Amino acid sequence: MNGISLVSACLCGISCRYDGRSKPVDRFVRMLRSGKCVPFCPEILGGLTTPREPAILSGGDGFAVLDGTGSVILRDAEGDVTDEFVKGAGLSVRYALVLNPEIIYLKEKSPSCGIGRGDNMPGVAAAALIRSGFRVEAVD
Repeated sequence: MNGISLVSACLCGISCRYDGRSKPVDRFVRMLRSGKCVPFCPEILGGLTTPREPAILSGGDGFAVLDGTGSVILRDAEGDVTDEFVKGAGLSVRYALVLNPEIIYLKEKSPSCGIGRGDNMPGVAAAALIRSGFRVEAVD
């Protein structure tokens, strides 16, 4: 472990969410400025743009999507973005393998990064990172 954390980019103040906004958390903004974390966004890694249509998990959680039994669809429009979410999840794991973070902080309530607290199901990238043995923590 190298003391570096991976953090959902929106938590670091980077405007990459579906609505073109961020959800900055002071702690992560400070960590980014001091070089103690590396921001990443699985949806951007998967090739989606900002802003973009909101997406939801269909037919199960992120594990089901990775296993090919679930999908990711656009919430308010017709369209399937499963391939982009799976690609982003795979690249997130590769990113984590290279950086070997101490912990990965993920934005809860996201179809990519949600970990599954409460009624929320694990997102696709969260599932891939968990399945790969990384320590992940949800941030609201």
